Amino acid sequence: MNSDYTIESFLEMLSAERGAAENTLQSYRRDLDDFAEFTAPQNPSAVNTDRISAYLRDLSLRGFAETSQARRLSALKQYFKFLYADGIRTDDPTRTLSAPKKRQALPKVLSIDEVDKLIGEAQQAATKKQDSPAKQLRAQRLYTLLEVLYATGLRVSELVALPVTAAQRDQRLIEVTGKGGKERLVPLSPAAQKAMRDYIRQRAELGAYATSPWLFPSHGKSGHFTRQAFGRDLKDLAVDTKIDTDKVSPHVLRHAFASHLLQNGADLRVVQQLLGHADISTTQIYTHVLDERLTQLVESAHPLAKR
Repeated sequence: MNSDYTIESFLEMLSAERGAAENTLQSYRRDLDDFAEFTAPQNPSAVNTDRISAYLRDLSLRGFAETSQARRLSALKQYFKFLYADGIRTDDPTRTLSAPKKRQALPKVLSIDEVDKLIGEAQQAATKKQDSPAKQLRAQRLYTLLEVLYATGLRVSELVALPVTAAQRDQRLIEVTGKGGKERLVPLSPAAQKAMRDYIRQRAELGAYATSPWLFPSHGKSGHFTRQAFGRDLKDLAVDTKIDTDKVSPHVLRHAFASHLLQNGADLRVVQQLLGHADISTTQIYTHVLDERLTQLVESAHPLAKR
């Protein structure tokens, strides 16, 4: 662990002034601690441009993907910009550095049929008599998570941290606090509403987590179900459904929500608002997915395509 206080000061600024989420802070800490280990014994706040360039070359030699290298450089740029703004440095050594060029990757997307199979399998497990009340509750939890995720397109961190009050109100809209503390309203489908009510009822019958403020509580440090645990449960469900596990994750279901809306004629600005994207260019990636699918369809189905 490095002893340079400036990293802690930078993280405190991100938390206090920008409302950065805990996952974001942990990511910055990992990136900057790795940089500090590379620069040791010199403090990371005192290095010059050449030393930072050497670190970026080292990342490449260690096999870091271009996207990971770009993320590390972004963290360093924000860190040194903070040092310059606070008067700790009189220059910004990252000002002339640029990230390696990367091809924009298209997100993985499940088909509507595949999503239906996943949700159907989870619903079947939730309605089937399980060996114990605890297993019954876990099956209902997974089904509820899937229904709510596909109905709302929430980030997985937003989904697992939903308050229990989201299920106690008979409303078609729920308020979600997203990145940077920004609030937005997202709609709930009737199926998602019912799944949430059934889950809360089973929780009450089991007498579990009666005082928990979370909709999906756990005994872990956060007090609520984790995104990692949800990801594992989803992979297991994919195996049961005979869908390639590499194609399935909570984030992929969020992609499916957006792509399927656009595929069925939704306005791009509406999808942007539902996803909580600050910049519409982030949402436009889904239009590229649809363009690629249309191209594949024409190439495979058009009678003149192979001439």
